[in-house]
Amino acid sequence: MKFTSDFLIIGSGIAGLSFALKVAEQGRVALVTKRELADSATNMAQGGIASVFTPEDSFAKHVEDTMVAGVHLSNPEVVRMVIESGPQAIEDLISWGVEFTRKKDQSYDLHREGGHSERRIFHAQDVTGREIERALIEAVRSHPNIVIFENHIAVDLITEAKALHRRIKPNRCLGAYVLDIVNGKVLTFGARFTVLATGGCGKVYRYTCNPDVATGDGLAMAYRAGAHVANMEFMQFHPTTLYHPHAKSFLISEAVRGEGAILRRKDGTAFMENYHPLKDLAPRDIVARAIDNEMKVHGDDCVFLDITHKESDFIRNHFPNISETCLSFGIDMTSEPIPVVPAAHYLCGGVQTDVWGETCIPNLFAIGEVACTGLHGANRLASNSLLEGVVFADRAAQVCCKRVAEPIQPFPVVPPWDSGSARNSDEEVVVAHNWDEIRLAMWNYVGIVRSTKRLVRAHRRIQMIQEEIADYYWDFYITSDLIELRNIATVAELIVRCALERKESRGLHFTIDYPDRDDIHSKKDTVIRKMY
Repeated sequence: MKFTSDFLIIGSGIAGLSFALKVAEQGRVALVTKRELADSATNMAQGGIASVFTPEDSFAKHVEDTMVAGVHLSNPEVVRMVIESGPQAIEDLISWGVEFTRKKDQSYDLHREGGHSERRIFHAQDVTGREIERALIEAVRSHPNIVIFENHIAVDLITEAKALHRRIKPNRCLGAYVLDIVNGKVLTFGARFTVLATGGCGKVYRYTCNPDVATGDGLAMAYRAGAHVANMEFMQFHPTTLYHPHAKSFLISEAVRGEGAILRRKDGTAFMENYHPLKDLAPRDIVARAIDNEMKVHGDDCVFLDITHKESDFIRNHFPNISETCLSFGIDMTSEPIPVVPAAHYLCGGVQTDVWGETCIPNLFAIGEVACTGLHGANRLASNSLLEGVVFADRAAQVCCKRVAEPIQPFPVVPPWDSGSARNSDEEVVVAHNWDEIRLAMWNYVGIVRSTKRLVRAHRRIQMIQEEIADYYWDFYITSDLIELRNIATVAELIVRCALERKESRGLHFTIDYPDRDDIHSKKDTVIRKMY
């Protein structure tokens, strides 16, 4: 079966949904998502979206905060463009029905988070992502030009070279092969423009606050198709996720520290003043390494986030979801500190794009966490991610809407998916075992603190696992589990390769073999591409 459209969007977070709404008046849109529409990292975002709004704030301040957090590896032109587009991004979200929290006087209740010099975080209590997804999904579902394909997972991109079985330049993207998970059939989706909005890859690590869908699918597909991938070594570990055996790494928003919470050791000693002048409001990479060090030095399983000095009503009103969730695990954050540990949270690298979100493969765009746009550098500033998703969705839409009116070059005949001699698998345990082994190796060897020896060891083990996966992939009918396993193995390899190339410590990449920052030799992106 083949489905054709003007725009193929893979992913249903803030970036994918925003793009769909921006282009829907200009053509037919196919929106593919591997679970339900709301199953995205956006839906789990607590803190909010950063944008300059008050007279005390300025674009220059937000730019400086972003550059400092990114350890000056961010692209200054991209940073300025995104920051200056912030107010319009907020207006777009409000126009689509997003309701941000207001004060009693109806002015917006802006939060401050780590690394920010001013209060500029628009939020919907502590469930901002859920509110954004609600509004955007309602708008998308009501648009007649948008066709939604839930429970469909992309397998691989279709390029002109793949269709013609030979190398060709420029190698246009023609769409993607997509598995209908329910029926087990691989469908062909042809499109003039293909947009990867697949989010991140936190599930490549054993401990993550990402949803189950975060398996790096778009990254892996783009890399296999020949796109440039950059800065994969910069995986952000959120400093504060709930430490509880049944919590599944529930995230404790940075906004809690923004409202005065203090990180303490088990004995009650506050420790962040030993690591950074901003103390508990230091950028995430510094706070995560500080917690990691405190746990190792003192032999503790966690540290504690304490906001008990605030009034109980203030805590419950500002953080109702966090408060209720903690209570469900027997922790009353109004009267006792919250046990927390770092967990994999956000990939600052990704598929390299230009300032319009387009990759080096014509007609293939990447927006949101899957992309490396130049905004985040070596460490993302809190709440800049949702902002980036809206801004680049708009910019990619501008390009696509302009081109869609131009005469189209003829598409070659795209062959249907060929399963060859594949058969049903009776060894699903192999998939589960390889999945666990990759995630454990990444956590142990490619975590918050790294070494060349550990990275080489991880690379060797991942290569062995990839060989097993390759045999399994071509021998048996594909399933969503096998597709995700193949993708996290690819992403793990990319993270390790980029980490081995960076011979310094900068932002989220800290190695004991090169503990200092090297602006002379290493102040540049780490870019890799699949060689054939």
